[in-house]
Amino acid sequence: MLNTYKVKSFLTQKVNIKTKYSKDERDLYLFFNKITHVYPDKVILMPPYVFFFAKNENYYKGKRKLHTIRKQLVNKKVMIVKTEATLIRLLFSLFPDTYIHDVIVDIKEDGTRLITILFYFYEDRGIAIGRKGTYIKAINRIFDECIYLETNSTPIEIKCQAIN
Repeated sequence: MLNTYKVKSFLTQKVNIKTKYSKDERDLYLFFNKITHVYPDKVILMPPYVFFFAKNENYYKGKRKLHTIRKQLVNKKVMIVKTEATLIRLLFSLFPDTYIHDVIVDIKEDGTRLITILFYFYEDRGIAIGRKGTYIKAINRIFDECIYLETNSTPIEIKCQAIN
């Protein structure tokens, strides 16, 4: 277990999200604008998920059109996420419909930072993981491929647990 100061400084560091888009992501970027009349901040395609990151002032405009977007993108699971500047706030925005009790940071033997998100209820853990673990796998791939931390380049692994 890391000391409290190191955990706080790790969780409050700034994050950057990739800015290069594939052709499909660019098309989704324009599609989001067409439906919501706002531009997303970032778009990440992690099949079967599409993550639209929206600035705080555009988040609720986009969220109002979520049902329409999901109806038109039939075989994709669509998430609209608030763009956040710090790691801890980004973690909370990636799990929007759950009650997160605590976040624990540890270092595995291989140097990977293990972030464990604790939930009071098993149902919230189930929502956070997704059916067959697809959501948490997509989140971990996003952290591997698309999210860059300001001061720390060690890999991050996220897991979810319910408090017994």
